[in-house]
Amino acid sequence: MTGLPAEQLEAYRARGHVTVAGVFTSTEIDRAITDIEVWSTETLARMRPEDRQWYIEETKDGPVLRKLDNPHSERPLFLELARKPALIALVETIIGPGVSLYFSQVFMKPARGGGPKPAHQDNYYFGPADPDGLVTAWLALDEATVENGCMRFADGSHKRDILQHDAPSGQPFNLQVPEAVLDGVDMSPAPVPRGGVSFHHGGVLHNSGDNKSNRPRRACAFHYITNSNHFANPTLAYDERLMTPIS
Repeated sequence: MTGLPAEQLEAYRARGHVTVAGVFTSTEIDRAITDIEVWSTETLARMRPEDRQWYIEETKDGPVLRKLDNPHSERPLFLELARKPALIALVETIIGPGVSLYFSQVFMKPARGGGPKPAHQDNYYFGPADPDGLVTAWLALDEATVENGCMRFADGSHKRDILQHDAPSGQPFNLQVPEAVLDGVDMSPAPVPRGGVSFHHGGVLHNSGDNKSNRPRRACAFHYITNSNHFANPTLAYDERLMTPIS
């Protein structure tokens, strides 16, 4: 399988992120969206009141599901997507051969109200021993644009220190870099076509805007780690039983 071309790998190392179009087919994306719709209905039907703070977002149209965790362990279709050879070839070009999938998420960001995700660094959550031996593959299930809340990155910020993150009261899921620290930081939008994948370093500072469009901005994030790496100082508790060897 073909890995990441040299010029794109150079861009990733310089900026901390790179986008690759056409990694997944339209048929694969359609199947994923159908599965998400079924899973969402099942999740809402059995959700406990104490879990709502993690998964429900209040919008002008009422409460909506904002995310789903660990599709790779909950839905066989998503493990199939995460194992796709073309995707793994790209991942291994970036972080090296021999990888495992340790966490995954589906982000919903519904039309006309899906809220922004404040600036954060993934490595703050995971605390890997080797910061470069971890990459997030962010799969666009809908075209991600500036209007519907694509990700934005502080180019090159992965070369600097991990910043302190805080969570607003009542929002334990929403760990973020304080606004005062972000003063003067330039965040560049990074649109992703449907079926494309944005790969980003665990140390790169990124956020996303709110969805001002009339269509959803659904995405799935697969978080990969090299098999020689480990979580040395994670901020959040992690269930190592979810670690899934890939290559």
